[in-house]
Amino acid sequence: MPKLVVGLGISGRAIARFLQQRGEHFVVADTRIEPPGIDAFREAYPDVEIHLGDLATLDLSAFAEIVVSPGVDLDKSGLNPVRDRIIGEISLFARHCEAPIVAITGSNAKSTVTTLVGDMARQAGKRVAVGGNLGAAALDLLIDQPDAELFVLELSSFQLETLSSLGASCAAFLNLSADHLDRHGDMERYRRAKARIFESAVHVVVNADDPATWPDNPSLPCERFTTQLPTGEAWGIAIPASVPGESGAPGEWLCHGQQPLMPVSELGLAGRHNQANALAAMAIGHVIGVSVAVMRGVLTQFAGLPHRGEVVAERDGVRWINDSKGTNVGATLAAIAGLGETLTGRVIWLGGGVGKGADFTPLAAPLARHAREAIVFGQDAGLLVAALESQVATCRVDTLLQAMRRAASIAEPGDCVLLSPACASLDQFPNYLARGESFRKILEQGQEAAC
Repeated sequence: MPKLVVGLGISGRAIARFLQQRGEHFVVADTRIEPPGIDAFREAYPDVEIHLGDLATLDLSAFAEIVVSPGVDLDKSGLNPVRDRIIGEISLFARHCEAPIVAITGSNAKSTVTTLVGDMARQAGKRVAVGGNLGAAALDLLIDQPDAELFVLELSSFQLETLSSLGASCAAFLNLSADHLDRHGDMERYRRAKARIFESAVHVVVNADDPATWPDNPSLPCERFTTQLPTGEAWGIAIPASVPGESGAPGEWLCHGQQPLMPVSELGLAGRHNQANALAAMAIGHVIGVSVAVMRGVLTQFAGLPHRGEVVAERDGVRWINDSKGTNVGATLAAIAGLGETLTGRVIWLGGGVGKGADFTPLAAPLARHAREAIVFGQDAGLLVAALESQVATCRVDTLLQAMRRAASIAEPGDCVLLSPACASLDQFPNYLARGESFRKILEQGQEAAC
């Protein structure tokens, strides 16, 4: 009996490529009548049967196994009745991967931490493959980097909800905040999906300040990180009385228990939220045997990812920061808090798009503390206005360009214009990357200053 591959996005195409390379018989289905790239797919797979449209017209009993892409909602697609025969992309990866796996999830910062860990492993001399929800699909990594001795994967809740057993050498759950509730329904279902990363894990890394990230099995060997003073063997931040080999007042240091590892001032990334990311990466690096010297070197040089806290321009004393990857409230809260405390001026916040059912009210208090104005645009701008206007000056516009022009008109030296939308981009842009590139292009062309 053939397999059925459902979904023709990046992961679905990777699944098809993997199955074809293994010589397995499969059929492909997509609920969309004309999914993007369908003509190219037909050309690449001329002998593969393709079904487009409602899955109800398919005889699902004809398939030995159903491999679903992460973008496929099992409830809405009608696949729940055959859940016992469903596996996801990452389950298929785990079935065939023979090298150790580092798996990283969380509502925020997983791309930054995944990249840091990959860089640390690479600098330590390991043949490492990095991808998953970041860059190359996990199954493409298996094909393209067959000699990898370590796989470092960023995994989303969509990838994890169909996972049975990953068996990661190190599984990290960084944080949890409201996101994708339009898919998962509530926070508990969302948390349970994320927590599947711990299935059969050898070692785990969790956020000591966020109990929602802790595994249900307390006996798992565990490293904990915190942005507070570390207790026991946790990874945290402290001001040592002295540091051997260092002169002058120590200031804040990243520490492992009582052991100082590197000064916070050496980090290439700014903000308390990025200190948490550094500590998480160090905890993971420790588990996989990377030396402190190597980790310190990577953290000193790493300046961040595109669209994640990226300083695009500084004009007339005003910084313009592209944090388009801040697609949920938790990510935006971290950005506002991380930057707000460092400014001589105020934050001018640009937000809006598709809120995915999120509660925007947690944004009000930090914006009241740090923002000159909240400028909102896009599909859920009205919901943002309702959540914020009682506590912070709020301006509603239609587009990102209008938001940037408004920001330019009110900005003062010392201010920071922060695009960290707390929303998905799909109402006005293909993805968060396109939104961030639009932000950059507007600045490069000086359009934000136009009247």
